[in-house]
Amino acid sequence: MRRRSSDVDLGPCLFLVARGHQPTSPPLRLRLNRHDQVEVRRGEALDVAPRHGEPSIDLAIPDTKISARHARFERCLGAWCVKDDGSKNGTFVNGHRVGQAVLADGDTIDVGDTIFVFRDGIAQDGELTYQPSPSLCRGMASVLPDLQAELDELAKMAAAPITILVEGETGTGKEVIARAIHELSARTGALVPVNCGGLPGERVEAELFGWKRGAFSGATADHEGLIRAADEGTLLLDEIGDLPLADQASLLRVLQEREVLPIGGTRPVAVDLRVIAATHRPLDAMASNGTFRGDLLARLSGYRLRLLPLRQRREDLGLILADVLRQRGEAESCRVTVGALRALLRHDWPTNIRGLEQTITRSLVTCAQGVIDVDDLPPAIGGAGPSAAPQPPSHAPPPAPSDPLRERLVGLLREHHGNVAAVARAMGKARMQVQRWVKRYRLVPDEFRE
Repeated sequence: MRRRSSDVDLGPCLFLVARGHQPTSPPLRLRLNRHDQVEVRRGEALDVAPRHGEPSIDLAIPDTKISARHARFERCLGAWCVKDDGSKNGTFVNGHRVGQAVLADGDTIDVGDTIFVFRDGIAQDGELTYQPSPSLCRGMASVLPDLQAELDELAKMAAAPITILVEGETGTGKEVIARAIHELSARTGALVPVNCGGLPGERVEAELFGWKRGAFSGATADHEGLIRAADEGTLLLDEIGDLPLADQASLLRVLQEREVLPIGGTRPVAVDLRVIAATHRPLDAMASNGTFRGDLLARLSGYRLRLLPLRQRREDLGLILADVLRQRGEAESCRVTVGALRALLRHDWPTNIRGLEQTITRSLVTCAQGVIDVDDLPPAIGGAGPSAAPQPPSHAPPPAPSDPLRERLVGLLREHHGNVAAVARAMGKARMQVQRWVKRYRLVPDEFRE
């Protein structure tokens, strides 16, 4: 059963996203809800050690630009702060050097060549630390606990003869996930990807189901078709939402009967295949308005996974960056400056992981001596435009127990009957920011509904 946010406690986490001098080293998630302090220092190896009898954690990082005593993350009257301990190279929050700063959800903190993201409202899964296992299939790892729980559940589904529907924006890695499912399924046949939007309109059925010789002009030999090519393997129906409505009924019959009738044939041919469908389109809405068959959607929805856009999983950027470098053969030689990491983290990535892959591939060509710096990134990412400029950290004292923001939120939630969008409009803030505050204060909008 999928874990719901109401099933677990939510609280603060510190994510070590990446170390620029070792960009392929695994990221780290550090749970903070049972501790009051994290001391950051230079060490021979990455090590997290709770201090015996104290609610304090010693975090050692193998980074030569980190001082022997560099910085502390501390709980301060209900908020979390970062304090520099007189380090040589400084502590930075959102790109600004600080002596002390109150942290807000989503802030980036860099010490030496190491960059962190502070998050509040994250599921507390009981483990003090978490690092993705190097043995996980490509695309099947995340430092976000809710996403990793879904990926773990998906891995269990891989060996079952169940149809899987992978949804998400363009570039979120749907085909990578499909390949991981196929690999985990241990099926002996091939993974056959089919771009449903790229099939020639007048020959969709012929390409999918195949044909017999003489079935039409030009059919000089039998052709098995894409579905039969996936026999004993996996058929990936990519961009299934682009499949013409007229051809969806024929595909539905194949999925129901597990057999294909080639064009010009008289006997159906049995097929043993696993089907994975992927789309960036809103299939539920399309089924409601009649542009996608509801019965086909039901057949495809044995298990559904929605991949987050990269802007909603910034904590995984280092993990994805490391994967890109390995795929490009740069795992050992490449370095990334903390300034470049900072720019990559604050970019919105409208084309998601695909855009990050293209950016890194380009930067590997332009960088000097294998070191990617800010100037090696495209101007839209490395430039200091208004939308990309880092926001200064707060130097105000941490909120008092009677927090005015919390009181205002409670009042507006009560006034708008738990409607977060209406509260956001009333405050003049983005809905996502209001949702973060709601999680921070552990408010439940449903409790304000009448």
